[in-house]
Amino acid sequence: MDLFSMANQDKGQPLAAKFRPKTLDDFMGQKHIVGEGSLLRRAIVADKISSMIFYGPPGTGKTTLATIIANTTNCDFKKINAVTAGISDIREVIKDAKNTKDMYLKRTILFIDEIHRFNKSQQDALLPAVEDGTIILIGATTENPYFEVNSALISRSTIFQLQHLKEEDLEELISKVLMDKEKGLGNLNIEITQEAVKHLVFVSGGDARVLLNGLELAVLTTPPNEKGAINISLQEIEQSVQKKGFLYDKNGDNHYDTISAMIKSIRGSDPDAALYWLARLLDSGEDPKFIARRLVISASEDIGNADPNGLNVAVSAFQAVNLIGMPEGRLILAQCATYLASAPKSNSSYVGIAEAQKDVTTKKFPGVPIHLKDAHYKGASKLGHGVEYKYPHSYPGNYTPQQYLPEGLEGQRYYRPTENGYEKNIKEYIKKTKGTWE
Repeated sequence: MDLFSMANQDKGQPLAAKFRPKTLDDFMGQKHIVGEGSLLRRAIVADKISSMIFYGPPGTGKTTLATIIANTTNCDFKKINAVTAGISDIREVIKDAKNTKDMYLKRTILFIDEIHRFNKSQQDALLPAVEDGTIILIGATTENPYFEVNSALISRSTIFQLQHLKEEDLEELISKVLMDKEKGLGNLNIEITQEAVKHLVFVSGGDARVLLNGLELAVLTTPPNEKGAINISLQEIEQSVQKKGFLYDKNGDNHYDTISAMIKSIRGSDPDAALYWLARLLDSGEDPKFIARRLVISASEDIGNADPNGLNVAVSAFQAVNLIGMPEGRLILAQCATYLASAPKSNSSYVGIAEAQKDVTTKKFPGVPIHLKDAHYKGASKLGHGVEYKYPHSYPGNYTPQQYLPEGLEGQRYYRPTENGYEKNIKEYIKKTKGTWE
């Protein structure tokens, strides 16, 4: 087969689509959810699946896994895309599913790609059919479902998180494609350098689709030499993925390591480092909303009341990124990251809630003190509820001492303000009202 014949084989269907796995045994990576003995694999093989949501980055196999389930289980399979579908489409699928269930005693799987794109009313329209078993929902999303999907749907579904494919998985995928004569490139005499393989794996960022598209473009645009061999070097891969080569670092662009480095740079008050790691996240194609959410968390965990405005800046940044999008969104993220990195720091709120939660789960709870109980109903005063409560605004300075913690925890301190930024003022106020700090 020559290059022209190969280019016209399965015309219009890219290599990534032709090489899509059809069975669980062919599925690459994600051993934590589909490996031998895993819950999901057992459910698929036994045809006992329930509603689920696949959450993970692009190119990690969410749609492929849903297709495999459709091919493996004895269910009717329907697929819609949340970008183009509306409530009328959902109702039509549910209507067909009810007929299929009544007439053929056959369940229907509804696969919704990009389910996070559905608004609340669209998601709510799914609930009755999911709850009564008319449809088995399989949703796919690149967004955290706990942020983007209704809690009612979340509670009725199992969340499976897919991860970026590992380097060894991607290298194995390249080898399989180059050897496969039916679906891959095995009919061509391709010679690819190890340097090119490493770079292709690196710039793909764990995305199998990016990897296969880059490999296919490099092969199709490289003419054979006099011996009929297609030589793929680093230069061809660079041109195919439009990204310059740099030193291959096995762990350099790890998703979690890089975001961790940015947050720790903010915590360490280094705005320059924060910008560098932000740039790497953006360059690797990280979801800007994911970055913005982490900045919101950092604003409370690391800055806290030392600069209460930090949380306002972070929340505004998240909203602005959603509104503006990319590439201009990078300016908003940069402003937020540098503000937080340059702000005074305090983790007193973070430490305080952790200690309070520990006491809640480990110490006996004697009940709400009687003077703090609700007194806004008939008969409350007869029970003594709220009778001895002292209304602070009725006293000079809008403060008067009284017990607020449950019995046995009197005098317990969870929140310990620092001397940093605005929190110093908070500390002075608490000293003034509660007396000696220590």
